[in-house]
Amino acid sequence: MAEFPVGRRNAIVDVDGIRVGHEQRLDEHWATGTSVVLVPEGATAAVDVRGGGPGTRETDVLEPTHLVSQAHAIVLSGGSAYGLASADGVMNWLGERGHGVPVSQRPGEVVPVVPAAVVFDPPMSDWGNRPDAGFGYRAAEAASRTETREGNVGAGTGAVAGSLKGGVGTASTVLDDGTVVGALMVVNSSGEVIDPDTGLPWFPVPGLRAPDPAEVAAGRPAPGRPHRHGRSERTLNTTVGVVATDRILTKAQCKRVAVAAHDGLARAVRPAHAMFDGDTAFALATGTGGELPEPWAVALDRVCAAAAHVTAVAIVRAVLAAQPVGEVTSYTNRYPSARE
Repeated sequence: MAEFPVGRRNAIVDVDGIRVGHEQRLDEHWATGTSVVLVPEGATAAVDVRGGGPGTRETDVLEPTHLVSQAHAIVLSGGSAYGLASADGVMNWLGERGHGVPVSQRPGEVVPVVPAAVVFDPPMSDWGNRPDAGFGYRAAEAASRTETREGNVGAGTGAVAGSLKGGVGTASTVLDDGTVVGALMVVNSSGEVIDPDTGLPWFPVPGLRAPDPAEVAAGRPAPGRPHRHGRSERTLNTTVGVVATDRILTKAQCKRVAVAAHDGLARAVRPAHAMFDGDTAFALATGTGGELPEPWAVALDRVCAAAAHVTAVAIVRAVLAAQPVGEVTSYTNRYPSARE
């Protein structure tokens, strides 16, 4: 892991041009929210969907052979398919400010490109309590270049990762040539991020102590999926996220970065890409760091390796940062002796 030094904030906002915003509601009736990765001036974008049960919006437009090459935001939300409505609010926020694809000669007549993906978290709220356009608008309004919160925030508020509380995680690295790569992940997986036999993440984290063996024995997952009022046999889940770099990439090159992000997902979640997951990874290239160094294919390989790395780190950080909600316990509650 020393091969990839940690970025300044160890967050996706280390990538120049990226802003992050969250909106959530957490009380006795709600545990859900929306996260937005905002690139108002546009960034080259791509997507790779590997889960069998995705909930997505505007993913076809990101295919390398299609017309539009840039997105203006990526929305990640709770609420299952209902939560896709949160992207409407982000579109409205961008459109009010003139950000989007121009569709006429008149200023302000634009269509923002806002792809989105959702996680299945309805069992964590009263039925009908889900993110709407207002969540997306407020997340966009709150977006900043310094947002680094993790755990129970934004789309991670009602997330569950296997038998533990999931959430939002983020990470970044800076390569030897100065390329910055970052990731923001919402971890709501059906698979485990933590090895139930050791109490440690599948993907290693420097400085994390092994839990006491008695805690590991006591913390083995019970059958069924936890939610705030008990356990459920419903296994609809999903891990979604965004990887980003500051290099200039084509849509096809961006697609390779999105593909690589799933390598990181599979390192950190077991099993991954199940029929009941909607695992989706978006990739953004802001271009502020200039062209890839030559030979470009070697440089792109390095970006892809970094994308896999920061994705895995962000997934683990999401679970380590999460706090309990109702009967869904967190990592640090289950394994207190592993706390740093």
